[in-house]
Amino acid sequence: MKEDQSAQNIAIQKKLDDIDHIIIVLSGKGGVGKSTAAVNLTLSLSLQGLRSGILDVDIHGPSIPKLLGLTGKKMGIHNEEFLPIECYANVNAVSMGFLLDNDEHPVIWRGPIKANMIREFIQRVAWGKLDYLVVDCPPGTGDEPLSVAQILGKKARAVILTTPQEVSIIDVEKCVTFCRQLKLPIAGIIENMSGFICPHCGKETDIFSRGGGEALARKHGVPFLGKVPLDPDIVKSGDEGRPSVYFYGKSETAKRFETIATVIMQGEIHTAEKPPSTPEQQEKKEEKNKKIQQEGTMKFAVPTYEGKLCAHFGHCEAFALIDADGEGKVVNETYVNPPPHEPGLLPVWLSQQGVNCVIAGGMGSRAQQLFAEKGIRVITGAIAESPKEVVEQYLKGTLQTGANTCDH
Repeated sequence: MKEDQSAQNIAIQKKLDDIDHIIIVLSGKGGVGKSTAAVNLTLSLSLQGLRSGILDVDIHGPSIPKLLGLTGKKMGIHNEEFLPIECYANVNAVSMGFLLDNDEHPVIWRGPIKANMIREFIQRVAWGKLDYLVVDCPPGTGDEPLSVAQILGKKARAVILTTPQEVSIIDVEKCVTFCRQLKLPIAGIIENMSGFICPHCGKETDIFSRGGGEALARKHGVPFLGKVPLDPDIVKSGDEGRPSVYFYGKSETAKRFETIATVIMQGEIHTAEKPPSTPEQQEKKEEKNKKIQQEGTMKFAVPTYEGKLCAHFGHCEAFALIDADGEGKVVNETYVNPPPHEPGLLPVWLSQQGVNCVIAGGMGSRAQQLFAEKGIRVITGAIAESPKEVVEQYLKGTLQTGANTCDH
């Protein structure tokens, strides 16, 4: 028995070695929009060109198939492994719902069986290499979240969903305690259903109380990721199985999810009160500063049109090439015209210019991959107009980013 358990642990670890980051989505109570958030965060990460997976471990009430428009789909099996459902570009999904013959049949399992099923979802699924795995847990702090936290180990971080009402805040307190007892790092808290956006005039109005999630984050010293409003479009998207960030990308709700995903991805998470200094974030900041000091300078490329940040990377008029010294100060700014636009050419050309980092309004996933192969970091969703200002904000850690404006 112990040998079997050891072999299974080794097999699980091999799978986890191919997954760079794991986000566990938790909530203290049901009905706060946790699964909707998990889906839209996963899709937002995929739109940044990241290989993303979503794992639904709500054994008794799987809702991911419905939210992704995959009701009735079944996972195949190849070489004794489950094949996840490929539903969108860069997105694979696994759910108990893909194993049930009838959505109306209940799953009546006790804790140990559920824990074994979750282990199977890691060990026996052909996930391949993933940049992010988002895990949608059932509400509360019961068997499934406990098993997930114990199985997924040190790579996992928790994102906790709450709504503004006090009853939800009380339950989220338990989630925070749960994470700390299990030594599960908390990526941050999202306050969902925070205000209502009128579909006619676009005005945002508070229906419930406001700011409870932000106050809770401040109280516990954890990052506050943002507020997501009630939006008729997101209700419609869930019923239709058409994720908001994909099919209602211009809605305010979709933009908020994309911003939160970008913050998680870049590790530039801010608390409700001031920029956080968690050990993980402080280490990242020190590594970045050390790299700048070692290299002496960093060269940034910002696509421009008429001297301002261009929303679409591939159609810019000129590139602003901006040098920063070892102290993180801008020391030089020049503008150069790019070569004629051809697929795959700009990453090579900018690499030849000595560029370390590209900051853009938007960039397609293939281009991001080509830059990564050249060792050039890409930041998308920048919204400031002045190229120099964009770079200075990045160096100070205050750069505000929104949705990737070029998500093909």
